[in-house]
Amino acid sequence: MIELIDLSLQRGGKPLLEDASLRVNPGEHMALVGANGSGKSSLFKLLCKELGYDSGELHLPGHWQIAQMRQEVDASDRPAIDYVIDGHAAFRRLESEIAACTDDHRLAELLGEMELINAYQIRSDAERLLQGLGFQQQEIERPVNGFSGGWRIRLNLAQALMCPSDLLLLDEPTNHLDLDASMWLEQWLRRYEGTLLLISHDRDFIDACCDFVVHLEHHQLYRYRGNYSAFERQRSERLAQQQQAFEKQQAERAHMEDFVRRFRAKASKAKQAQSRLKALERMSEIAPAHVDSPFKFRFYAPSQFSDPLLSISQASLGYSEPILRNVNLSIHPGSRVGLLGANGAGKSTLMKTLAGTLSPLAGQRQQGEHIYMGYFHQHQLESLDLHASPLLQLQRLRPDAREQEVRNFLGGFNFKGPRAEGDCLHFSGGEKARLALAIIVWQKPNMLLLDEPTNHLDLEMCHALTSALQDFEGAVIVVSHDRHLLRNTVDEFLLVDDGAVTPFDGSLDDYRQWLLSRDKTSDNGDTGASPEEPVVDRKRARQEAAARRAKLAPLSKEVKKLESRMATIGRELADIEQQLADPALYEDSNKQKLKELLTRQGTLREENNGVEEAWLTLQEEMEALADEL
Repeated sequence: MIELIDLSLQRGGKPLLEDASLRVNPGEHMALVGANGSGKSSLFKLLCKELGYDSGELHLPGHWQIAQMRQEVDASDRPAIDYVIDGHAAFRRLESEIAACTDDHRLAELLGEMELINAYQIRSDAERLLQGLGFQQQEIERPVNGFSGGWRIRLNLAQALMCPSDLLLLDEPTNHLDLDASMWLEQWLRRYEGTLLLISHDRDFIDACCDFVVHLEHHQLYRYRGNYSAFERQRSERLAQQQQAFEKQQAERAHMEDFVRRFRAKASKAKQAQSRLKALERMSEIAPAHVDSPFKFRFYAPSQFSDPLLSISQASLGYSEPILRNVNLSIHPGSRVGLLGANGAGKSTLMKTLAGTLSPLAGQRQQGEHIYMGYFHQHQLESLDLHASPLLQLQRLRPDAREQEVRNFLGGFNFKGPRAEGDCLHFSGGEKARLALAIIVWQKPNMLLLDEPTNHLDLEMCHALTSALQDFEGAVIVVSHDRHLLRNTVDEFLLVDDGAVTPFDGSLDDYRQWLLSRDKTSDNGDTGASPEEPVVDRKRARQEAAARRAKLAPLSKEVKKLESRMATIGRELADIEQQLADPALYEDSNKQKLKELLTRQGTLREENNGVEEAWLTLQEEMEALADEL
């Protein structure tokens, strides 16, 4: 087992661990969580003996084989398949000895050792790893330096998985994966029999792969039994024992419950909407576990909209040759869309076309007069002015804003004091990603295009972003491998696959099943439906959607009025409940005020019941109309 006893560690004069203790038993799958800069990656370096500690003890079995996903990007002429097999050091050693061996007896011994490590299947194992991580069969012989940086990181991950290991250290392994590859890796790690230590911002990924969580907080290591969801529950219970934290928890819970109430009124029978409703209810439960987060921000309410905000008609999208054909898509205010599909299927091509940075090869792209777009993508981090402070970069965008307003805004992204005033030259990837998001929010968009927005963010910032997106009143289109973000922020999915963009009528769990069934069909050589069928389906879907909007418009307008009233009632009830929580209210001198508040509370609850009943009646009428259509 791994054991840390009263261990202290400093880096650059900054204390990371102070008399910290931890035990990791063989075979445990454990997630390391904590704020950026708290020491998670440094702990990995300690275990690999790349870093020394200041005091205390560290015990690690000397015979353990450690595999680690390297973050450095190699420039190598080696074919990808050979680069991955290099991770199996024992195989490469035996291969080298056999090539140089001149003694028949020793050669027989070496061949026997090869048999013991199943050398005959090592190449096929490496091919399966590469395919699972999204590489095409024709790419496995391509040299490493023929791939982009993100794909080389995938090769590093494959190399780490190829190594027979007792301890596997993975630092943000899903950062450069799409959703398909992330789901594949999740299944692989579930079967891994060794000890796993994982750093990840993807809570669903942690939930699926880990049965223990270690929280790095206040220079200590706190061990929790269970996955990340269990950790949140346990931590919120611990924080609730502190009165000040408890009061903040109630405000967070009230905010989330109000949002769930409002969303429930909007959620139709669609699987995606129901899935998001369940996720939102879960968010209201875990909100208390994040009351001490350093991140707190909200998107500005858009001042005006066009409807539609953006539309693409009969378009072919791509570069010199089309990647996607016959694309028809309209983005309306309030649209919340998640894009599904494998890497290379065309999701980024579609996002670039929506953003206007890539023109359609054929067809039309039209945007409304009142569209204010915020586009987050990974290359945006490279366009930051690293020689300017976060404060200056925001002031350039809105020179009329008061300095205190800018500082308050940046504080919500945890850029305070020197971090807000100094240049960005030494910012980490996470800090650059936070600044890029802050710049987008500051410009008050009414349409957001988010391409893997959680890469480089820690779990607390991911939670803050998810909460902010829930309140955002504009349109959202998201590409992400983070299923928690998708479940909580989108109402519908589009599948980008086989050169087409089609509605996906299902949840993320349905998408997983679709992937499995597609892989089985592919293995059986079945090509499936003819290419023309999706086009017909899309045309029919557009016609039905247009008819539905025309018939449902009057009812939808009335539903919005009821929703608005329910939201107002909810806010007033929350305010009354907050006043009722004040012990001073129950003193004799405040009897009249108490009576008035209780009376008003009863009146509001009665009105709310009536409004909800009216909403239910309208909802039934709308669903009946939808069924007829």
